[in-house]
Amino acid sequence: MDRNTVVGFVLIGLLLMGMFYFNNKGNAAFLAEQQRMEDSVKRSKPKVDLAKQKTDSLRFDSTRREKAAGSLQQSSSTTEELTTLENEVMKITFTNKGGQPKTVELKNYKTLDGKTVIVQKGDFNKISYDINSGENQKVNTADLAFVTGTKTDNADKSQTISFIIKDSAGQQITHQYTLHPNDYLIDFAIVLNGTDKLVAQHTINLQWQTQTNQIEKDEAYEKQQTHICYLTDGGYDFTMLGNTGDDKKFEKPVDWLSVKQQFFITALVNKNKFQTAEIKWVVPADTSLHILAQTVANCRVNLPAGNEATVPLQLYYGPSDYHVLKVYNNQMENIVPYGSGVFAFVKYINRHLLLPVFDLLRKNVASMGIVILLLTLFIRLLTSPILYKSYVSGAKMKALKPEIDKLKEKHGEDKQAFSMDQMKLWKSAGVSPLGGCLPAVLQIPIFMSLYYFFQSNISLRGQNFLWAKDLAAYDSIYDLPFTIPFYGDHVSLFTLTAVLTSLLISIYSMTNMQDNSNPVMKYMPYIFPVLLLGVFNKLPSALTWYYTISNTITLILQIVIQKYIIDHDKILAQIEANRKKPVKQSKLQERIQAMQDTNKKVQDLKAKTQKK
Repeated sequence: MDRNTVVGFVLIGLLLMGMFYFNNKGNAAFLAEQQRMEDSVKRSKPKVDLAKQKTDSLRFDSTRREKAAGSLQQSSSTTEELTTLENEVMKITFTNKGGQPKTVELKNYKTLDGKTVIVQKGDFNKISYDINSGENQKVNTADLAFVTGTKTDNADKSQTISFIIKDSAGQQITHQYTLHPNDYLIDFAIVLNGTDKLVAQHTINLQWQTQTNQIEKDEAYEKQQTHICYLTDGGYDFTMLGNTGDDKKFEKPVDWLSVKQQFFITALVNKNKFQTAEIKWVVPADTSLHILAQTVANCRVNLPAGNEATVPLQLYYGPSDYHVLKVYNNQMENIVPYGSGVFAFVKYINRHLLLPVFDLLRKNVASMGIVILLLTLFIRLLTSPILYKSYVSGAKMKALKPEIDKLKEKHGEDKQAFSMDQMKLWKSAGVSPLGGCLPAVLQIPIFMSLYYFFQSNISLRGQNFLWAKDLAAYDSIYDLPFTIPFYGDHVSLFTLTAVLTSLLISIYSMTNMQDNSNPVMKYMPYIFPVLLLGVFNKLPSALTWYYTISNTITLILQIVIQKYIIDHDKILAQIEANRKKPVKQSKLQERIQAMQDTNKKVQDLKAKTQKK
């Protein structure tokens, strides 16, 4: 390129920059003029009285409801009336609009900012159904203003409140709630007088709406732990919340439906079962609302014949606590996820082994972190015989390493011949190749049970230990100003200690491997801990603290057992003694040996054919 060409490009660039400048300036002027005209048009329009518009809307809505109510008399007061029932553990505020709970507070549980946990709040939450209010006319009970009855203190120290609505012909609807002392389960009875006129075909469709708001520290993790749970046809099951929404239909009788978030549950129970039900849920896309899900359940209730009917329901607002739920004897304790999927069986280990030991320790030890430490020591002591057998098997394999190396040199690339001779060597020495694998496999149920246990136990919620403010959430020592893919936006110190101890175990195990010549195996000690770093960073600090302790104990046991307990000379002597004994093969081993011999002959025959 010569000088004239360069000058030409520079001039073209300047012209383009000038064009962009003047175009932007013109656009700005045009937009300003357009905005001025729109403002002028707005000023010329008559002003709208927003307060009056809202009042008119409310008046219209009130008129619509009164018209729909038909012959049913509404309370003389058009304003909302609130009534409170409370016991030692909860406080429920009822509204006469629909005669239903409005807000529910759990006294013994606090949020991160120290406020009482509220499991129900907001206009979305409803319990309602349609009734006949006139000829070819229906009204939803949520649109009716019930008359609030007198709050009654019963002889068993329970409290009862009733909400009533009726007409001049004697038809009446009563919503009666009874709160028992120190209990989260509320008895809720719907009493209908004049059933023949109020409902069609002695059936009502009960609609139960719930809004599940964020309570815990990590909204994304709490959403993962939120389930739609149900008991239908005598069997319990659940569905994970997901990221958008879904629905579930039940053609068989349903005992109860519930929405379980990480540590709290809202449930609707029918003592006489719902004949059919359908539940739908939506996960709002706007995360700034801090709403995990909005759920709508439609449940069909068949009423008994006659002009009067009672629907015996129950409402549960409370913790996801196994001990609390077990008392109700309706399988609601299954909601606590102590094991699911492939590892559903570990829930029995958690319920009948870990939970009793944990409760015993918790009653006698003040610090929850020390309780986890002692529980881990108990589990490791329980599994130590299995671990010892694994290390002894590893020591035997290591003692045979020189002879294995000789076999490799002898057979070279002939892998099949090497495998056959290696098996013969192991059998003659009394060494099982599965001796080190089976003990590790047997420990998996214990590890998985602890994995579920520490994620689901509400006793850990709000408990602090060392730098962790809440053992039921991740411990963050530093919040990053950005998000790292697969890792997150914070640094969890217990995650780092768990990963570091796991790395040390892997490195130590590599040094004691029988064969570490495989280049892939050289990098495995580093790959696995890096994966754990991303997986563990969002998990509860109780779980990562447990893994730190468990890994540390494992590392110490490996060093102590292999250095000071296992006598390698004794093992060599035992191997020599086993070699002198006649080798007795099982039928399976005989078949495997026969297959290997046949394959060897086929390979030898192919080799001879190729030479010819």
